[in-house]
Amino acid sequence: MNSDSTRMIHIVEDDVSMRTALKRLLGSAGYSVRDYASAGEFLVSEPEEWSGCLLIDLELGGPSGLDLQQALRRQPRALPVVFMSAYGDVPRTVQAMKAGAADFLVKPFERQTLLNALEAALNAGADEPHVPASRDCGFSLGERERTVLRGIVAGRRNKQIAADLGLSERTIKSCRAELMRKFGAGSLADLLRRTDALAVAA
Repeated sequence: MNSDSTRMIHIVEDDVSMRTALKRLLGSAGYSVRDYASAGEFLVSEPEEWSGCLLIDLELGGPSGLDLQQALRRQPRALPVVFMSAYGDVPRTVQAMKAGAADFLVKPFERQTLLNALEAALNAGADEPHVPASRDCGFSLGERERTVLRGIVAGRRNKQIAADLGLSERTIKSCRAELMRKFGAGSLADLLRRTDALAVAA
């Protein structure tokens, strides 16, 4: 693996032990790595050094990972972002993906899962288009599936969608699993990336 600027990973993580472990892991995998303890520390670094990909913890002290993502969107050159979090927070996952995040990993994650996410982000770049959920996908969605998918895209939790539809949470979980199978999605972030909200509108 090349170690030039295109293989640079910027780690923004306020937990020292986690940051050190990630830096060691990614360095051993052949990446160039820079690490920062806060969103502010990254933003005051030299912009000409901003290349490669960002790996950002969602729950940073001070400005959050989402705050940093929003700040970076105002820059002339955006970097692909992979988020990580200790919580499977659906609304914030949706917010991050809608704002262009490449992936969202829930801690603890496997080494290969992290490397795959970063490699995909580096290869795709910051402007990867969404894969639309349209009638040309080779499958159709039932009305219940469309309604559940709208709820997921809106950032609603399974329990909330179940209450809206008068169904059990177990039924919603089953429907969500079927949606992920149909779209070939391996995670919530992947499903959101493959979904075009306009295509599931009534």
